[in-house]
Amino acid sequence: SKREIKMRKLDSTKVRPLKSEQLLRIEDHDFALRPGFGGSPIPVGIDVQVESIDRISEVDMDFTMTLYLRHYWKDERLSFPSTKNKSMTFDGRLIKKIWVPDVFFVHSKRSFIHDTTVENVMLRVYPDGNVLFSLRITVSAMCFMDFSRFPLDTQNCSLELESYAYNEDDLMLYWKHGNESLSTDEHISLSQFFIEEFSASSGLAFYSSTGWYNRLFINFALRRHIFFFVLQSYFPAMLMVMLSWVSFWIDRRAVPARVSLGITTVLTMSTIITGVSASMPQVSYIKAVDVYLWISFLFVFLSVIEYAAVNYLTTIEERKQLKKRGKASGTYSIDAVQAMAFDGCYHDTDADMDLPAFPVRCEETMTRARAASIPNLSATRIKRKRSLKGNVGRIILQNNHVIDTYSRIIFPSVYIVFNFFYWGLYM
Repeated sequence: SKREIKMRKLDSTKVRPLKSEQLLRIEDHDFALRPGFGGSPIPVGIDVQVESIDRISEVDMDFTMTLYLRHYWKDERLSFPSTKNKSMTFDGRLIKKIWVPDVFFVHSKRSFIHDTTVENVMLRVYPDGNVLFSLRITVSAMCFMDFSRFPLDTQNCSLELESYAYNEDDLMLYWKHGNESLSTDEHISLSQFFIEEFSASSGLAFYSSTGWYNRLFINFALRRHIFFFVLQSYFPAMLMVMLSWVSFWIDRRAVPARVSLGITTVLTMSTIITGVSASMPQVSYIKAVDVYLWISFLFVFLSVIEYAAVNYLTTIEERKQLKKRGKASGTYSIDAVQAMAFDGCYHDTDADMDLPAFPVRCEETMTRARAASIPNLSATRIKRKRSLKGNVGRIILQNNHVIDTYSRIIFPSVYIVFNFFYWGLYM
């Protein structure tokens, strides 16, 4: 009636459907229900094009990927007559009015659809009712990593797709073109990883309250580049271990030189270990890099302990010699090596050292005798040569300890064997 027509014109809440919606008969169907409701499950094909892998985080154990996700299905309710058999393409505004698969990413932490300059959503409908639904998505998902071989490891990650509401009785999710459904950009590269392979697979997931669901997997293997860690961790550790061996060629009486060298290498190794641990997750198992760094730290630490043993045995040996000389002649003579113990300098053994001998009566009078001889030592002229080129080497050889001699061979040999087994095992 004319009255009803007038009331419709005055009703501003009703929006006239677009011509495309009229062609697709959107208002004639209930799109809250899936296509073919009550019958066999609707097949939904999936294909994915990976645009980039943006980030791999060992600390958070996740990865970030940007991809094009495309869905294929048939909804006869959207079929339309077309003389030229051409499809119609729509943007995201039509998505909210029709049925689309509710695919989500399992184990995802964050994800979003790109919206610059407009929302990156495309819907293409064919005259026979076939539908193509495409999205450009960036998703961050979990990757359960094993760092027992870090940094000589290979990580296997996967991005999993699944319907949220429809189980296998209502929706059958499958790869549209089999193994060729997954394609990647040829220029994908990562700073720390080499992408070995991309593969597509499928399976089933069971939930006790809702049943079985079809699940699709995007699998990729990442092999870590080792060269960065060789420069930052392994090579400095090797240098510190070899630097600690220099102590074996320094005279055993040069206490400040050998102690400072040992402490410096120990502290440097501690800094390297701390730096590597700070960039890794706090896992409860030993990593490959931990084995190497802690074994290297042990070698550096043992070089310090080695000098402690040399110094202690040298002190005991000198005491025995002094006692023997004192019993034989009743006096102590100060040679070049003992003079160095007083002032920390090398003395020429050919120079005349007019150091007076002093009698030893007993252990208790040694302190008094030494204190009385100090003024005489300061008044006595000690002749030294300016050039000690030939004599220093001879003094070091004469005062070399047997532990130092064996350490020069044992420490490098054991470390080389350790490296041989380490790289052979993990490589």
